Amino acid sequence: MVENEARMADLYSQLGVARDASEADIKKAYRKLAKELHPDRNRDNPKAAERFSAVTRAYDILTDKDKRAQYDRGEIDEEGNPRMPFGFGAGGYGAGSQPGSGGGFRRPEAGMGGEAADLSDLFEGLFGNGQARSGGGFGGFGGRRPPPRRGADVSYRLAVSFADAATLKEQRVSLGNGKTISIKLPKGVEEGAKIRLSGQGEQGPGGNGDAIVTIHITPHRFFTREGDDIRLNLPISLDEALLGAKVKVPTVDGAVMLSVPKGSTSGKVLRLKGKGFTGKSGDRGDQLVTLMIDVPADDAELNQFVQSWKSKGKRNPRAALGV
Repeated sequence: MVENEARMADLYSQLGVARDASEADIKKAYRKLAKELHPDRNRDNPKAAERFSAVTRAYDILTDKDKRAQYDRGEIDEEGNPRMPFGFGAGGYGAGSQPGSGGGFRRPEAGMGGEAADLSDLFEGLFGNGQARSGGGFGGFGGRRPPPRRGADVSYRLAVSFADAATLKEQRVSLGNGKTISIKLPKGVEEGAKIRLSGQGEQGPGGNGDAIVTIHITPHRFFTREGDDIRLNLPISLDEALLGAKVKVPTVDGAVMLSVPKGSTSGKVLRLKGKGFTGKSGDRGDQLVTLMIDVPADDAELNQFVQSWKSKGKRNPRAALGV
């Protein structure tokens, strides 16, 4: 039967590249189209799956030097099947002619099949698991069927303590399949961050889906986060503020000693370097300690001292405000 080749777009046109395109240009074009058309991202659009199959087949042929040369000489068609060396007039088309201009015969039973090109390098980092999730290229005659569906992704919610999130402590998560695995928190982790565990979802004919773990950082009873820094209000006594002192301060890494300068007032901020959250760069923020002088309300001795001190006259702390 005569093939109506006008229905089949030229392989170069399918990828949107020129006939003299380099292999790098072909890979770049395919990478873009594969990302747009991959069945995992178009589950409700069968036409996208069909086009994904077509551009993948075009990529398989045009990145194989021998097959590309055969195609350019008109020896094979857009599906990789051999053309008859004779026909109505032109007997196929060469590198400079348009599809459908030759009007030659083809034999469906002579499908070349063959081994599909390895596309794993193209999918590196594209869908998160370093390879095409739905298999490789589409070899064989036709190749129009979409790849088999992967299993569904499964969502989990993992509560992580404030201190563990700050220090990126390794976490353990129990999956629905009974497995318990360890996961590393990413640098700069924030509330709502998602971690993809490849192949840990439901099973499917095209492979397992993924587990998607959403991070929930539990609030701390006295630490708060400000970017990569941690803030803490630290109560100190009146004598520690007036005379200066070394006091113990909690951090996400454990308690450390902090020097309170002599004559400190409430609201003074001291900095503990490298005691904050681990940022995306890998460096840690700081812990900002705000001093809060704790004055007892019913200390008779202190009240007596203040009354005596007041009677001797004292400076007005609000004088600079004009009041």
